[in-house]
Amino acid sequence: MNTAPLIHIVDDDPSMRVALVRLLEAAGFEVRGYASTGEFLLQPLPDSPGCLLLDLRLPGPSGLELQAALQQRNITLPIVFLSGQANVAASVRAMKAGAVDFLTKPVERDVLLEAIGRALARDAAQRAVRAQADGLDACFATLTQRQREVFERVVAGRLNKQIADDLGIAERTVKREREQVMAKLKANSAAELGRLAELLQRSTAK
Repeated sequence: MNTAPLIHIVDDDPSMRVALVRLLEAAGFEVRGYASTGEFLLQPLPDSPGCLLLDLRLPGPSGLELQAALQQRNITLPIVFLSGQANVAASVRAMKAGAVDFLTKPVERDVLLEAIGRALARDAAQRAVRAQADGLDACFATLTQRQREVFERVVAGRLNKQIADDLGIAERTVKREREQVMAKLKANSAAELGRLAELLQRSTAK
């Protein structure tokens, strides 16, 4: 199984695209090249580690427009921009929108590989957060309805006695259910339950 990161290159210059593909393949990456934004968007995007090396000026929608389209689709593939000329306004716009770097052609091999390395590190961090959220969703699904009610009140800062009054149950029952919640969610404190509640909220908001 090929575990090499997948680098997507969107550049309308065939010679530049071929040169970049060869350089990155020689560096050990899997590489796919596209001549336009439309060509890239028409291809299924595999859920594999990687990043996007994106030309600024393209036929049809520009690199900045592709960046915006990916954000609208909630696709978090990190982007390294390439431009044939220094463009301060475009650079600022790209970086504010979350680009990892904005490089000017011709780009030195080491500079390019360093930028790709940062992009892959960001991709790995994003994947780790998503994996944690997925695992948390699975754990939360094991909670009973009563345990969810206790969980919601614990993260809201309610004390055991107050929760017992809210739910019309004994305080010892609250303690027992609270212990079960913490065990199932692998939490050691109410503060950690609060952090997990925030992660769950972000996960369900997607």
